[in-house]
Amino acid sequence: MTAPLTMPLPELASQFNLRRDITFLNHGSFGSCPREVIAEYRRWQDELESEPVHFFGRRRLDLLEQARIKLGAFVNAHADDLVFVPNITYGMNIVINSLRFEKDDEILTTDHEYGAINNTWEYHLGRNGGKMVYAPIPIPMTTEADFVEHFWSHITPKTKAISISHITSATAMIFPIKEICRRARAAGIITVIDGAHVPGHIELDLTDLDADYYSANCHKWLCAPKGAGFLYSRRDMQARLEPLVVSWNLSRHHDNIPRYVNLFTNVGTNDPAPWLTVPTAIEFQRKHNWSAVRAACHALGSQTRMRIAELTGLPPVSDESQTWWNQMALCPVPTDERIDYNRLWNEFAIEVPIVAWNGHTFLRVAVQAYNTPTDMDRLIEAVKVLVKK
Repeated sequence: MTAPLTMPLPELASQFNLRRDITFLNHGSFGSCPREVIAEYRRWQDELESEPVHFFGRRRLDLLEQARIKLGAFVNAHADDLVFVPNITYGMNIVINSLRFEKDDEILTTDHEYGAINNTWEYHLGRNGGKMVYAPIPIPMTTEADFVEHFWSHITPKTKAISISHITSATAMIFPIKEICRRARAAGIITVIDGAHVPGHIELDLTDLDADYYSANCHKWLCAPKGAGFLYSRRDMQARLEPLVVSWNLSRHHDNIPRYVNLFTNVGTNDPAPWLTVPTAIEFQRKHNWSAVRAACHALGSQTRMRIAELTGLPPVSDESQTWWNQMALCPVPTDERIDYNRLWNEFAIEVPIVAWNGHTFLRVAVQAYNTPTDMDRLIEAVKVLVKK
């Protein structure tokens, strides 16, 4: 049996407003914000309401620029190549709606991708031309080199774009996208990256990755308020993008704002408070040495994976290193209707997703700073009951 593990920063749990009568292991879907981040979020809302016209008309654009500068420093990208969006689905819709393809063109993706993004591609390609090609990526994973070669074997002369996750939602896998982006650029293939689970979860260097388009959420692992996401576009690819919402962004010119930023910022009366709070979320993690927090979370998740494997007899989907996963531990469980998401919630007060993927069933256990070994013990006891039944 594996030895107990103690988190190095247990006091962080008190920084979050999560209910104490539940076991919350689903930060990957919607995480909780630290109290000081929520306080800053509400402060911005209060400041806006104190004089809304002044805030929107005279202050908003400058404040958003300052927030983009701090976000840019965090992800190593120029602020003028970043625009705030409500979430990654919105950001990906901007890109997918803007790109144009011929009838026989192919967009290569994998069978691990998020359903909402697949739906967006299928919808727009069905109206405008082109088709999706889903490369099967088997698990367990082997090496990054094998992954790249296997994925690249599905490239054809018809491949015009690649749409792939940096960290997958269903299977919680970190994909080696840097090499894929490098090969795609050399081949003249557009890269569209789903980074929903990346900021705050693993290190992100957008300049180093060199993707054409990269959209991500800040309201997941970065712990910013809900409604905070961004879209990054390479400078030479920005002219291809068209707004989803047409408003003053097409006719009102601001000398100090690049066209790309203006196009996706002046789109109506959006609440800017989630975006303005992103710097506070970044500072919260810096202040609390988040690289150490992530390492501790990975260790706790690793132990949990092994404990569940001991109960089920099912092998892990990757090794224990941080090459393939970090804070979301994918745990195979028997495919049985009695192992049910609602049962875990209703009978054990455990919030954890059960993922069905390619005939397999998994628990996707997200480990965040507020989780403790006690949370994992509760999950193990519940799995014991469900597997036994």
